[in-house]
Amino acid sequence: MAEEEERAPAAVVFDALGLAYEEAFATSASHLASLGWLVERLKPGSRVLDVGSGTGRPTARVLVDAGHRVLGVDVSPVMVELAARQVPEAEFRLGDIRELPLAVGAFDAVCVYFSLLQMTRAEQAAVVGKLAAALRPGGLAVLATVPVDVEGVDVTFMGQPVRVTSFAAGDFARLAADSGLSVLAEENVMFTPAHPDGGPEPQVFLYCRRDEG
Repeated sequence: MAEEEERAPAAVVFDALGLAYEEAFATSASHLASLGWLVERLKPGSRVLDVGSGTGRPTARVLVDAGHRVLGVDVSPVMVELAARQVPEAEFRLGDIRELPLAVGAFDAVCVYFSLLQMTRAEQAAVVGKLAAALRPGGLAVLATVPVDVEGVDVTFMGQPVRVTSFAAGDFARLAADSGLSVLAEENVMFTPAHPDGGPEPQVFLYCRRDEG
């Protein structure tokens, strides 16, 4: 399948969802707590990469309000436009993280909130490795996903058909460790999106640091 066809499903889904995604997920206490964890540990003016930046809220909004420089990357033109309007202090780029060149050690932190789920397992492993390399030694990462052992499963997400691939929580933590990240803490929660079609879903948040040396 052509690369454009591989990218298209996620872009189509999130173009359709727009602000409805923010309304459904932005109040997540665990998401907000993970941002608080980053803010407590980063020096002002840190450079942060937000992968799958969505509408810019809450992630980019919280980080720029704390004095950090944020680069958000998303495959959805609608999401990039919304984010640029809602968080003009940050930089947002339309692109696929699988293809975007990232300089080694360019960022103090990276955030990945549920943006790996429409990639294959091999792609997820490659992306996490790429992001780990883009962190300075000692840099921080928050990785969040839905920890279920599924591969290429068709589901309906907020009324949109999507194909999902993920890992069980322990396997996701091992993926992070194999990519050169030390997993400092892990939080497993259940969250129900604020949406008529939303049901309870498991979520895992990994708090990580890039290994020194």
